[in-house]
Amino acid sequence: MRLAALFSGGKDSTFSIYLAKQAGHEVKYLATVVSANPDSFMYHTPNIGMTFLQSQCLGIQLVSKRSSGEKEKEVDDLKKLLKGLQIEGVLAGAIASKYQNERVKKVCDELSLKTVTPLWGMDQGKLLKKMIEAGFEIILTAVAAEGLGEKWLGRKVDLKALKELKQLKKKYGINIAGEGGEYESAVLNCPLFKRRIEITDSEKVWDKKTNSGKLLIKDAKLVKKE
Repeated sequence: MRLAALFSGGKDSTFSIYLAKQAGHEVKYLATVVSANPDSFMYHTPNIGMTFLQSQCLGIQLVSKRSSGEKEKEVDDLKKLLKGLQIEGVLAGAIASKYQNERVKKVCDELSLKTVTPLWGMDQGKLLKKMIEAGFEIILTAVAAEGLGEKWLGRKVDLKALKELKQLKKKYGINIAGEGGEYESAVLNCPLFKRRIEITDSEKVWDKKTNSGKLLIKDAKLVKKE
């Protein structure tokens, strides 16, 4: 099936492309809504500009649209972005977010498109382990949860980090996959990438009041894969 992937540059949207391609789908577009609302429930906003580099790595055309970030306006903006694309369905990386999943399905129904959600309902710990074992290089670009301190910003998600996330889930009840807004991620390399992304300049911004922060990626470049 010819698909447009809803793409934030994070682990879930990228891994869903990986699984869709394995299942024989053709991912024709990366569809990115650039939300002006940093607290958007629909779209991940930290370092959304990275999607341009990631589209080059994937060799898939990026299509994007700016949105004010108002709740229902975001859904209309997504519909406008997808309308007119030569596709049969939409690929989404939702795992357990009913809010996101229902709104994507609503847009697809209105445009007579099918929804493809390969990550839906998967065990979050097992899913992260699969990503790591498949060779996905993932870093955290934002954190906002008990136990996720400033040291987690820019940290690579490896098996050690996964073990710690599981411990934090037991202690604080956090969502291991970050679907509750606990963290955001960026993929720097994966089996689908022709080249990998190297961050050359970044800055950690930490808010002590809210105990949350972001890794602002100021500059990055494409380098040869080892």
